[in-house]
Amino acid sequence: MLTDVDINKMNRLMEENKDVKQIISQLLENHHTAVSMIAHEIRNPLTLVSSSLQIMEVQHPEVKEFHNWKQTMEDIQFMCDLLNELSSFNNSNTLHHSVFSIEKLLKNIAVSFAISLDASDCDIEFSSRISQGMGDFTGDKIKLEEVLLNLLQNARDAVGESGSICLSAERSADDIVIQCRDNGCGIPADHMTRIFDMFVTYKENGTGLGLPFARRIIEAHGGFITVDSVLGEGSTFTVTLPI
Repeated sequence: MLTDVDINKMNRLMEENKDVKQIISQLLENHHTAVSMIAHEIRNPLTLVSSSLQIMEVQHPEVKEFHNWKQTMEDIQFMCDLLNELSSFNNSNTLHHSVFSIEKLLKNIAVSFAISLDASDCDIEFSSRISQGMGDFTGDKIKLEEVLLNLLQNARDAVGESGSICLSAERSADDIVIQCRDNGCGIPADHMTRIFDMFVTYKENGTGLGLPFARRIIEAHGGFITVDSVLGEGSTFTVTLPI
């Protein structure tokens, strides 16, 4: 898997030489195709195995009492989730642009997240402050929604069963600035430099692809994502998108 350092080096080479650009572009296309094919070929039989085990569990409830049955089911689900996220990450640089109201998208995301909190019957306090009149935005609506929901879910994991989360957005000159703030556990200083690295995770059952996926999508839109965090006090993720 290519790292961000590798990609940055290749981008510099492509800017310097048109022939190199054509060769690297083809290599990158082949690389993405290979990763997608591998993920697809593994995911399909794994999904069949998962489905078969679920049917077995319904038909023979006693298997739930078998030693390590629960752990086996959780491990299979984790592998399915990992392959899904790997496929999404691999295609995160491919955007399907449309023109849409960024204000409406953010408000819909806030409503969906609030509903999910209500359904879980937790004591998390959620608020949103979405400025009006931010205008239309050109980008990949679905992938931006995935990024923001991922940040909100991370905030939810950070605060546990109680705490506060705030989603805010405003237009600043020629940028849309979106912040996801929580008063959860915070991020240790020695983890801060690696939280956007692939397969690096400090969460139980985490895949280590969520934040790298988010950063690649935001950067594909020409923006950037930053984080400020204090251990024991909370974190603020800021997404800046050029209009």
